[in-house]
Amino acid sequence: MKEIKIKDALIPALGFGTFQLDSTQAKTMVEAALHEGYRHIDTAQIYRNEEAVGEAIKASGVARDQVFLTTKVWRESLGAKDFLPSVEESLRKLKTDHVDLLLIHWPNAAVPVAEYMEQLMEAQQKGYTKFIGVSNHTIALLDEVLATGADIITNQVEYHPLINQTKLYTYLQEHNITLTAYSPIAQGKVIGNPTLKSIGAKYGKSEVQVTLRWLMQQDNVLAIPRTTKTENLISNLQIFDFELTPDEMESINGLRRENLRVINPSFGPQWD
Repeated sequence: MKEIKIKDALIPALGFGTFQLDSTQAKTMVEAALHEGYRHIDTAQIYRNEEAVGEAIKASGVARDQVFLTTKVWRESLGAKDFLPSVEESLRKLKTDHVDLLLIHWPNAAVPVAEYMEQLMEAQQKGYTKFIGVSNHTIALLDEVLATGADIITNQVEYHPLINQTKLYTYLQEHNITLTAYSPIAQGKVIGNPTLKSIGAKYGKSEVQVTLRWLMQQDNVLAIPRTTKTENLISNLQIFDFELTPDEMESINGLRRENLRVINPSFGPQWD
């Protein structure tokens, strides 16, 4: 498994995401993921499955310090009054005294960036999290985040071959911040893509595997695919036995002209 070293963090580049998994699915799939060798698990307060994720880690037999665990503070808890109590509740649900990474899930125009970042840094100082970061933050918002002096290690955003995130990726590289790709297969929309299919045929790999491999070959990119099927969990891991050529990487890069965004809630920021 490839790992990315960023600041003092060593993070498995391929993780397992739990977005849209109910408690039963989350417990089953996180346990299966840990059994198959995943060591990076991603959840969030709004997923309402933190408790199940905590139970799965306990039941897996994998030591807590072997799992890189991420959760995210929901946008309605970003104010100074609610922030730390919400994190304490997450830790209780996850059955742990700290997470490895705590993120701001979405910005909230009603709460100044400086206010929620101060709370995030306080959570880190209290030992509730080893590392901090943000999610769904634009370049303009990241400028505000960095102006607070916060030492963030990632911005978790939608990233796959069908969306153009070149500006944001370049900014993150310049500031030594990883990009964590959520919806890395565009919620299944990469399946059937002729470019990915044809490259996959050469290696005996699926469009999904080619997409995940494309992500793994980029500098400072992490990916957290989610699935409800154990066979997909396993096939998603089978991407470290082949390598895309520079021409193939470029060919996949060309798909970004579609600029397809699959996650775009009404409360989202003005995207780059």
